[in-house]
Amino acid sequence: MSVAASAGSVHVRAPGKINVYLGVGGRHDDGYHALATVFQAVSLYEDVIARHADDFSLTVTGVEDVDSVPLDDRNLAMRAAKLLAAATEYTGGVALEIRKSVPVAGGMGGGSADAAAALVACDALWGTGLSPARMHDLAARLGADVPFALHGGTAVGTGRGDQLNPALARGRFDWILVTSEQGLSTPVVYERLDLLRGEEGALADDPPMSLDVPIPVLQALRSGDAALLAEGLFNDLQAAAVFERPDLDEVIRQGVDAGALQGIVSGSGPTIALLCPDPETAQDVQTMLRDAGLDPLHVHGPVPGARIL
Repeated sequence: MSVAASAGSVHVRAPGKINVYLGVGGRHDDGYHALATVFQAVSLYEDVIARHADDFSLTVTGVEDVDSVPLDDRNLAMRAAKLLAAATEYTGGVALEIRKSVPVAGGMGGGSADAAAALVACDALWGTGLSPARMHDLAARLGADVPFALHGGTAVGTGRGDQLNPALARGRFDWILVTSEQGLSTPVVYERLDLLRGEEGALADDPPMSLDVPIPVLQALRSGDAALLAEGLFNDLQAAAVFERPDLDEVIRQGVDAGALQGIVSGSGPTIALLCPDPETAQDVQTMLRDAGLDPLHVHGPVPGARIL
């Protein structure tokens, strides 16, 4: 048992993510879409503190809109703790405290980071000692983004996004994230994508039922060349997100005008990720967007996944 666990609490930090590339295929019979994506974990974190308790409870503090975060079994962190308890036949409970920094419903996997952090924290607190492979299996049962939040770094996700293969990414990539007070529902964005694809002439090509990440995107990551990566940024969900939030296109334009190489909707949105050539340019872009009344954050990636502090 770790020193933290023997003291009665474990503190775990897990990163949010951006999708450098997100290809969305056809919808399968189970309702999920085929995906080919490149995740990159970035330096915007969720903190989860687990303490011994007889039952299961949850508190959430941090970013705006935390009042919309459920505190019951709808919360992925709560489900993660209960799943681990059931899988290991642990008979006690846990009091989870979540300190959020990743925007709620921002397309950056904050809820998935909470779930990954809860798995790691409870495993350490309870001394259940699961193998990394078993932890990955449990994470995949919670959601497609949860396994990546466990591992962090840069990875290619296929299937539902939960079949992960590490991707070599040299150096550091600097991003400006422009968050939004109004979140976007992931199911709504996927539904809008399906509707757009069904409208004649809108997104006319039938989506494939399986797909791969383009080789040039992987080469750009291996090279560590931000300008090369900017050419490969892509998100199939962007058209649907912009349909729901037309202002997102304007945010990307402002970011590029301020010096970013390129911008993209992160996941299902509404957070915008702007790739910059270096930390200094990122700081300049951040200043200009802040002066324009936006709420930009300077982050970098890749960073590690869920870790005990």
